[in-house]
Amino acid sequence: MLKKNKKDKEEAVSERGTGKKKIPGYIVINKDKDPRAKWYVVHTSSGHEARVAETLRQRVETMGLDKNIFELLIPTQDKVVIRSGKKANIKEKIFPGYLLVKMIMGDEIWLAVRTTPGVTGFVGAGNKPTPLSDQEVANIRKFISEPAPRFKTRLIIGEAVKVTDGPFSDFLGTVHEVDEEKGKVKVLVSIFGRETPVELDFLQVAKV
Repeated sequence: MLKKNKKDKEEAVSERGTGKKKIPGYIVINKDKDPRAKWYVVHTSSGHEARVAETLRQRVETMGLDKNIFELLIPTQDKVVIRSGKKANIKEKIFPGYLLVKMIMGDEIWLAVRTTPGVTGFVGAGNKPTPLSDQEVANIRKFISEPAPRFKTRLIIGEAVKVTDGPFSDFLGTVHEVDEEKGKVKVLVSIFGRETPVELDFLQVAKV
């Protein structure tokens, strides 16, 4: 149902007025529990998810519709990226261009959400929004709660790199394998006239 794309932003919104630790990309509007409330997926302008979420919060509160809308979520995950040879921790959007909204669907609330600036539509068949299944919601929550940061790199298999650290420093080679989970890369370097795979950290190589 949801499509990822490569455009990752580090925008985030925070839980408001709950007295709890702030959770990036999460806003609680109504703490009540209602079995009729379902999670829906709203398509937004990519890169403006946080702005749309905050605008929607203000809009439903002003219109007195906050009894029908409960939570807003921009799913993110911790990532470690390599920038100029250094590690940096970021919050990467899992589904750029999408906002998850927990709400009781109805004509009035549908119109309020649909006409919020930056919203381009609901995910669903035709004009009928389709709620996420309980399993889909559970999978997203599990994914965003994974504690270990993941590495992200722009290394591509087959491209030329230079080893910048360690016993093979200054050797030239080609990328053979990339393991973003562990932050490791296997590089084929020429040793005694033969190509030999060497496992290195992302920080130990640079593009030529």
